[in-house]
Amino acid sequence: MTYCVAVRVDQGLVMLSDTRTNAGMDNIARFRKSFTYHVPGDRAITIMCSGNLSITQGVKTNLSKAIKESELDPTVETILNCDTMHRVAQIVGDAMRSMQGQYRESIEMGGSASSASIMIAGQRRGGKPRLYLVYSAGNFIEATEDTPFFQIGEHKYGKPILDRIIRRETSLEDATKAVLVSMDSTLRSNLSVGMPLDLTVIERDTYDFRVRTRIEAEDEQFSRISHSWGAALHKGFRDLPNVLD
Repeated sequence: MTYCVAVRVDQGLVMLSDTRTNAGMDNIARFRKSFTYHVPGDRAITIMCSGNLSITQGVKTNLSKAIKESELDPTVETILNCDTMHRVAQIVGDAMRSMQGQYRESIEMGGSASSASIMIAGQRRGGKPRLYLVYSAGNFIEATEDTPFFQIGEHKYGKPILDRIIRRETSLEDATKAVLVSMDSTLRSNLSVGMPLDLTVIERDTYDFRVRTRIEAEDEQFSRISHSWGAALHKGFRDLPNVLD
């Protein structure tokens, strides 16, 4: 399985994913699920994937193929030259629909699930930071002020902190801490989610990545966040009023 989380706040976008795939307890592997695309001064985009790996890898391959073709033929539309982030979501949705149309029946006949989800977060010059969630059918929704974050994969363990903290006015620093705590909670409660993690942060109107890094299991900063959060939970629990007097 996997866990990916993306947040849109006024100051920008934060995206975090794990790298574990699980096709049974004796078949655990590591695959990158977060991919970045960048045109300096024009746009920065992160795509994160969950679900059937062959489907999502096929979508990414088709996106990359179009980008390569556009180097020889500028009329080829890609996620790096289209007019809006909404159009980026449409292009990814079309690629998802194409892969599902080709392989869904044969995948499901073999007894596997073909469902997949893709999150797209980014900003292009002249537009606002945008966050989209693409479903298996190729349709998609956009994050709003009322719903400023999306999760895909094993989302239930990491949702409470996001519900309590994330608002449109939340700072980029606090949003980053919240997604790290969200991931830490999921890592502790679900063995199908695992290190290392891929973190990207896009600051508003920079069209670049403020952070684009891999967090390994021995990362000191992530360990401090995990330990500090655990200690804060223990203290908060001890400070609760007694029920049985």
